[in-house]
Amino acid sequence: MPKASDNGEAQAANGASSAAANAQQVLGARLKSLRLARRLSLRDLAEATGTSASFISQLERGLTGASTASLNQMASALGVSVALLFAESAAQNHHGALRRSERPSLPPSDGCRKMLLSRPPLSDMEVYVGEFDIGGSTGTALYTHGDAHEMLVVLRGIVEVSLGDARHVLEEGDSIEYATSTPHRSENIGSGRAEVMWIIAPPTSARAELDQYKAWKPLAAR
Repeated sequence: MPKASDNGEAQAANGASSAAANAQQVLGARLKSLRLARRLSLRDLAEATGTSASFISQLERGLTGASTASLNQMASALGVSVALLFAESAAQNHHGALRRSERPSLPPSDGCRKMLLSRPPLSDMEVYVGEFDIGGSTGTALYTHGDAHEMLVVLRGIVEVSLGDARHVLEEGDSIEYATSTPHRSENIGSGRAEVMWIIAPPTSARAELDQYKAWKPLAAR
């Protein structure tokens, strides 16, 4: 007979898998809505982001995930920030406490889970928390997004941050600042999980985001 703890772990794993699948569906629907609103074809967006039309099609249908780098490139091509791709709670509630369980999050990819802490579009900055599995990263390639100021703070673990050809190894409590127009990448190089915080100011395309948020309807609770 299976142990109670085994059943609990299995239920937790199933719940996490279901939440990730739902997050992919939500993300895909929003990407498609933004693309169609701008009258872009799959090929247009693929050319603008250096990806393929088939990849974007799968992403829009919730059949695959995307790295942090890819999502930033798509958001930039669509004239919005990654914050716009998160859950409805960011748009519907700009005041009060945000519980850990309520954090809007993007589907995990490349061993990295990214969660939104700030409340766009009213905030003057975007704040994210990233959780990295062992060997997890923001993607295989360096990437850029807009022309803002970004700070990364390591909350736990050891993270290597690449800025162009330079590499910086950061430990818990360390931080680094750079322009988002500088090609960059982050990777967990430690023996355990890592956690970081990204602070970006100013937000990207705040006015366009506000118009998009006003047009959205609340989504069903996850």
